[in-house]
Amino acid sequence: MMMLTTTTTTLQKVLQPLSKQLTPTKIVRNFSSSLSKEFILSHPSNVDGPNPTRGRIVCITSGKGGVGKTTSAASFAYGLASRGQKTCVVDFDVGLRNLDIHLGMERRVIFDLVNVILEECTLTQALIKDKKEKNLVMLAASQTRDKDSLTVEGVERVLAGLTNAFDYVVLDSPAGIESGARHAMHFADDAIIVTNPELSSCRDADKMVGFISSRSRRAELGDVAPVTQTLLITRYDAERVQAEESLSISDMNELLGLDVVGVIPESKDVLTCTNLGTPIITMEGSKAGAAYQDMVDRYLGEEKELRFITPEPVSFFRKIFGKDLL
Repeated sequence: MMMLTTTTTTLQKVLQPLSKQLTPTKIVRNFSSSLSKEFILSHPSNVDGPNPTRGRIVCITSGKGGVGKTTSAASFAYGLASRGQKTCVVDFDVGLRNLDIHLGMERRVIFDLVNVILEECTLTQALIKDKKEKNLVMLAASQTRDKDSLTVEGVERVLAGLTNAFDYVVLDSPAGIESGARHAMHFADDAIIVTNPELSSCRDADKMVGFISSRSRRAELGDVAPVTQTLLITRYDAERVQAEESLSISDMNELLGLDVVGVIPESKDVLTCTNLGTPIITMEGSKAGAAYQDMVDRYLGEEKELRFITPEPVSFFRKIFGKDLL
């Protein structure tokens, strides 16, 4: 997963050519007819080799809501950007956007994904640059439109423009298999399935694994590698696992058959960072933040052992008094 080289140094110069790629097209397709050779987004083989010619599309998804997709998408995208990768994170939850809050950009949203698809603005106008991380931008979802505003050809045009300008395009998918999720997953090169250590969450995640394996663009083409799917476990409580009150990592791995890219421990810091509009990955001293850092490194190919997956030793004072004494 190599960083694409760019010849420009400012976001405006990088994105200026994109308006030409968002011109109206006569190609109209749905999911079942997307085998047309007239693709706007280049063939997946262009990103799989050692010298990719476009950015990689990573979909953060799940079957069940409330498992931490948006938290994970924000931290994952920020982590990529902080490692020098030009990254755009896109909110696909049309009507219920939250990604802007996680990144502290909620007051700066003027145009959104649907505005770009309907050609009510240019892609450059809709992108919001992060104030702290120069390599990160966000494309917000609409709060006033419904998910029927999304079209295959419209989403493809937007992704074509983004992958020409960025090394990674991270898609924050809504839960389940409704329109927003289906459009986000369709063009994915990689999919990170987010799940909690509970049976219902894993069962719904398993449905997503099957859906991506059979309904993605790569699956339809058939002449390229399938979507790379990995598992991200959130809200992991090692003490509850030890007490057999929740599923273990091996249980979830057996149920879903996916490699684990990260395990995020249960942490109050997540809510704190959300309220502050800061990705948890930026919080120093936070176990959840450190776990997201490890997760990004694993995604980029580094070998790292899983941390925070065993219960912490109980101190003498906690055993006696139920809490540690200062």
